[in-house]
Amino acid sequence: MNFFTDYFNILSERIKDVDLGILNQAVEMIKTTSQNGGKTIIVGNGGSAATASHVSVDLTKNANIRAVNFNEADLLTCFSNDYGYERWVEKAIEFYADLGDLVILISSSGTSKNIVNGGRRAKNMDLKVITFSGFSPDNPLRQLGDINFWVNSKAYNIIETTHSIWLLAIVDQIIGGMEYSA
Repeated sequence: MNFFTDYFNILSERIKDVDLGILNQAVEMIKTTSQNGGKTIIVGNGGSAATASHVSVDLTKNANIRAVNFNEADLLTCFSNDYGYERWVEKAIEFYADLGDLVILISSSGTSKNIVNGGRRAKNMDLKVITFSGFSPDNPLRQLGDINFWVNSKAYNIIETTHSIWLLAIVDQIIGGMEYSA
């Protein structure tokens, strides 16, 4: 077989693995958070941080949903330096999240300590949590969400691409379509 044929077949299967009911629940949770005056906070590492940035901007600009991410270099480096890398997300949530906010946490492995610690902090603050993970179905991040998306793969790029597509589909559903003016 051809590498690309196999790759795209696997990617297509993983994308279609999602429970459509759970996607709709995520849409409603994001919309309800916004309607109640809360914001959506989206956090990830590496490629997942890029997805968090993309989705937070699209939610804000195109869907009129107040959304933020924690990808500012000064925030990340200050909090990592002062609290340790494993605690910077938890501390950012502690300082920036308000009651009624929603936190979306993205980790391909579901074991990134900073993301898992952020999820624990969010739950301790009684915030709603949506998780996106992969690798093991019983990963620690997946245990923390009110809604949990999991990709049945151990391939980072398959997982990250699937997360991105699912999240952007959620954005498009909130907007009301796949095509809209910029």
